[in-house]
Amino acid sequence: MIYKFSADKQLLDLELITKELQATYWASNRTAREIQKSVEQSLCFGAYIDQEQIGFARVVTDFSTIAYLCDVFVVKKYQGQGVGKLLMNEVLNYPDLNGIAWFLRTRDAHHLYEKFGFSVNEQPRRYMERKAQKA
Repeated sequence: MIYKFSADKQLLDLELITKELQATYWASNRTAREIQKSVEQSLCFGAYIDQEQIGFARVVTDFSTIAYLCDVFVVKKYQGQGVGKLLMNEVLNYPDLNGIAWFLRTRDAHHLYEKFGFSVNEQPRRYMERKAQKA
């Protein structure tokens, strides 16, 4: 199969993205509006076969010093075919993100991200977190 990858937001299928993210452990509590807003405010990548979106990745970045990789998924039907690896290559080699520090959080995909140079941070007390405070 021939896969296409793009950072063009006009190609994104927001309905698919919302459905897939709401089915994950990390985004199941997000509303459709929150997902839409996160897509609008981030650099997003889609993976496609013809016009059908089959994968997604989102990057929160200042395009200068740091990039946070999140919301990566491949539609179940296309998992195990290398789409995730190809998508990661596209994201990590995106010219506007060259030479900056990356980070991400994962509960179960360490093996995938380690293939791309990510490693477990051995100094967890350096990072602090403030949970979302919803009004």
